Amino acid sequence: MHSLATSFLLGYHGCDLLTAEKLLRNEPFQPSENDYDWLGSGIYFWESNPDRALEWAVERAARLKKGTLVEPTVIGAVIDAGFCLDLISSNGIRAVDVAHSKFNDVIQVAGSKMPENVGGGDLHLRKLDCAVINFLHKAREKANLPAFDTVRGVFTEGDHVYTNSGFRRKTHIQICVRNQSNIHGVFRVHDRYFSKPS
Repeated sequence: MHSLATSFLLGYHGCDLLTAEKLLRNEPFQPSENDYDWLGSGIYFWESNPDRALEWAVERAARLKKGTLVEPTVIGAVIDAGFCLDLISSNGIRAVDVAHSKFNDVIQVAGSKMPENVGGGDLHLRKLDCAVINFLHKAREKANLPAFDTVRGVFTEGDHVYTNSGFRRKTHIQICVRNQSNIHGVFRVHDRYFSKPS
């Protein structure tokens, strides 16, 4: 948990063309509020990875109902990470570890069932992680502590690049922006910034 030294990041947001045009006209982003969001509630970006953002937008379009006209696209954004819950740092990991313990205590007292991360090796539905991070945000709010502007995490995802590889094909860094004022601008992403199939 800290303000990143090199605070400005380039993030890439996968969406449909209609949404992209609205965002480019400075309409506000709509935060994701799914109970399975990997980094809790907020606006999601792929850090320095327009290709992965486009892959996600294409995958999302394929999941939508037939007959829905969606043209997958990507917009870029200049993001000030600000006060960041950085899950690539030891402080961020400790904060989430403590939040998980306290969240577990609350669940036990309430006699409720702990949410679970599910979805195979990549855990596509991260209900536990989402609940823990959102719990941490609420706990800080109740304690009158500063709110996080962003949450940042690295995810090893997808098939191994080669047999016994430590590298995965969809590994990425994601940024979840909670404070929209930390998005300093959005821009069109030129085709030359996307990898060409080999």
